[in-house]
Formats: sequence, structure tokens, C-alpha cells
Amino acid sequence: MHSKPKETIKSVSSLQQGFTLVETIIGIVVLSISFSIFTTLIYPLANQSAEQVHQIRAVELGQSMINEILGKAFDEKSDMSGGFYRCGDDINNDGDIKEEDGENTCSNLLENEESDQRESYDDVDDYNGLIVIQNSLGESSEDIYIGYQLSVTVINDGDYDGISNGNLNTSNYTAKLITVTITTPQNFDFVFAAYKANF
Repeated sequence: MHSKPKETIKSVSSLQQGFTLVETIIGIVVLSISFSIFTTLIYPLANQSAEQVHQIRAVELGQSMINEILGKAFDEKSDMSGGFYRCGDDINNDGDIKEEDGENTCSNLLENEESDQRESYDDVDDYNGLIVIQNSLGESSEDIYIGYQLSVTVINDGDYDGISNGNLNTSNYTAKLITVTITTPQNFDFVFAAYKANF
């Protein structure tokens, strides 16, 4: 009679055993290794998703700049409403374009002829050298595009080869290449280019 209660006590104590110290340490090590593998797999995905957001914002900014610039006149001496003669046209058909002949020569300056106020930009040349992120009214947009950089160049490119022709052979009468470069906070450059033709 006395031996049976000892057996039941023995079986109950074997059921209540927990993890040993060695098993607990092994479990923690396995768990920490799995977490480190998990984070190394997840971090690049998070970085890539941020990169996609930066790309979308860079495209948004670059496209809006190109649209704004293309909406301006070809040259300081061009008529925005579409004059009868373009700048650089040989009005009196003598084969020579000169200001003193009453010809409407195109400007030789690829810079802002007005003030530095963005709202006064009226032709494509005014944007050459622009590096400030603003809207068309001159209001700063840098708080919207934090960490982004902007660069605008305008060159005379009468033969459409992407290389500046300077003012040789009346190339400044034909077309201007506008290049807008947007640099994201991750230092990726996005280049947008368009031609503004003299018409």
C-alpha cells in the first residue's frame, strides 16, 4: 500500500519539468540568428521602397520644371503670342541678319535678362543656371523636396546633337536644348531634356 503513492508522486514530478538552462540558451541563440537573418532580408526592401518614392518625386519635380520652361518664349526677343516673324528671320530677304537692318536678331545671352525674380522669367534662357527649387511664382518648394537638388542648363543646339553650338552659324536661331537634372537624397541623378524650337 505504501509503494503506490510514491509512484504517483514520481510521475507527477516528471510532468512538471520545464526547460533546462542549456535548452533556454540554445533557444535564445536560434531566435537571435533568425531575427538577424530576417532584418538583413527586410532592410534592403525598405531601402528599395524609399528609393522608389524618391524616384517618383524626382520625376514629378523634373517634369514640372520641363513643362514650365517649355511654356516660355524661345528667346528674349521672341513674341510669346506668335509674332509674324521669328527672332533670327531674314525679314528683308537680303541674306544677312543684322539689328541695324531692322532684323529681329535673337539674343546672344543664355542667361536671365530680367531680375532674379522667378516670376519674371519670360523666356527659356532665363532658366539657364537655375539651382533653386521654387515654384513658378518664386515661392520656395525646398520644404516639399527635402534633400533634393536641381540644376538647369540651356544651350544653343541648332543641329540637335546634344552639343552646344555656341552662337556659330546662327545656331542660336534654330533650337535650344533644355536639360534639367534632379539629384535625389540618395545621390541618384535623373536627367530630363527637351528642345525648344524657334517657332
